[in-house]
Amino acid sequence: MGEDEGETAVISVVFLVFLKTAVLVPITLLPIMNPLGNAPIFLRMTQGADEATTRKLARRVAVNCCLLILGAIFVGSYVLAFFGLSLPIVRLAGGLLVAATGWQLLHDEGGSDKGDGAIRSSLSETDSSNWSEAELRQRSFYPISFPLTVGPGTIAASIALGAHQPGRVLDWVISGTAYVSGALVTALGVYLTYRYARRLLRFMGEMGTTVVMRLSAFILLCIGFEIMWTGLSALIEELK
Repeated sequence: MGEDEGETAVISVVFLVFLKTAVLVPITLLPIMNPLGNAPIFLRMTQGADEATTRKLARRVAVNCCLLILGAIFVGSYVLAFFGLSLPIVRLAGGLLVAATGWQLLHDEGGSDKGDGAIRSSLSETDSSNWSEAELRQRSFYPISFPLTVGPGTIAASIALGAHQPGRVLDWVISGTAYVSGALVTALGVYLTYRYARRLLRFMGEMGTTVVMRLSAFILLCIGFEIMWTGLSALIEELK
């Protein structure tokens, strides 16, 4: 009986760790990616396109974003280590950038981590009614997936999230599965927002969209400080 209770407790702890990591990914990244703020741009891009083309473009953008996020989580810290940057520094810098993005979103109507007006302007003028299959595939990555949806802030936050990989194989599998699950949930949020952008914006209205963005920005600000504190704590420990 005692062994069964011990196994149940271990499973519960593992599940909670998995759930926390999986939920942290979309909570951290979606406010930075800001698909709601980019939805009007996506609508401009798909102006004149039929339902099937809009659905296909939204699906490809979601897949591209998922791959970019996973690449930053699993490979980004190793790339930075190649240049001699420590993991606490990555966490501190990434958390600072995430917190700065959250602060900007709290006070700025524009809302996303790119802030590139030229890209937004060029996207607004495109017409997707005559896109070929190759052009659809190309534009689904640039500029919609990168840098409009996944920009520098998203990549930095993803690297900060995956900066500490467990040493044990079992822990690595659990955390890796959680990261993949979180990235899939994030990509699903991007897909649903872009796929149903017209209905979503009409349903929420201007006031509803503003409330959601402000709440997400505050949560993002808190997450940024949490990431910064984790990195700062590690640096303080190294000085002892």
